[in-house]
Amino acid sequence: MVEDPVMSTAKEAILQRIRAALGDDQPGWGTQSTREDTRSLNIERGYRTHGETKKQQRVGLFVRHVEEYKARVSQISEQKLPQTVADICSAEKVKKLVIPPGLDEKWLPGPESGLTFLRDEPDLLSYDELDKSDAVLTGCFRAVAQTGTIVLNAGPGQGRRALTLIPDFHICVVRREQVTGIVPEVFWDLEPVIREEGAPVTFISGPSATSDIELDRVEGVHGPRRLHVVIV
Repeated sequence: MVEDPVMSTAKEAILQRIRAALGDDQPGWGTQSTREDTRSLNIERGYRTHGETKKQQRVGLFVRHVEEYKARVSQISEQKLPQTVADICSAEKVKKLVIPPGLDEKWLPGPESGLTFLRDEPDLLSYDELDKSDAVLTGCFRAVAQTGTIVLNAGPGQGRRALTLIPDFHICVVRREQVTGIVPEVFWDLEPVIREEGAPVTFISGPSATSDIELDRVEGVHGPRRLHVVIV
């Protein structure tokens, strides 16, 4: 196949800009000291890095956008969290609930709920076990008011990426203080986590969905078909 010279030139220009921003065009690239030096590069950042929405307004904006994605939202006190999870599971006929490592045990309903907890530790659940589960309960890293997006970074209470991609129903707990204004603020918070741990990051904006050329919406193609966000 013959490559389009115009496309090739544009591609090379984009890649060169990326190399320059990362310092990849600097001598000695690849050493730890060189990678750290890139933090001080004079990179033009003309976009907003912090939102203007007041803290007390962020949660309301986040809820509005999450609901626009056809996700359900509950706002409760932390003391009501176990009962709320039990009620959600009862309403959605959930029997097998996946629990990631590090999830706060105080969030879990008692034995009277009739739930079976599938724990992803000490042995990892197989993809088949995840596929046969009814739902997964997780926390999150951050949430974005501007876009109604939930951010996971595989931290405690979130689990590996498969846990939130394979089960058909995701119940996600978001603390009010985790709701930030705009997307760039999240990246600033993520930077040290990614640099130190190299953890995978997942951005969730409503239930998994896509549309074909006829604009017919199909849900659950590459992730949960249903999402319930519980704001604590």
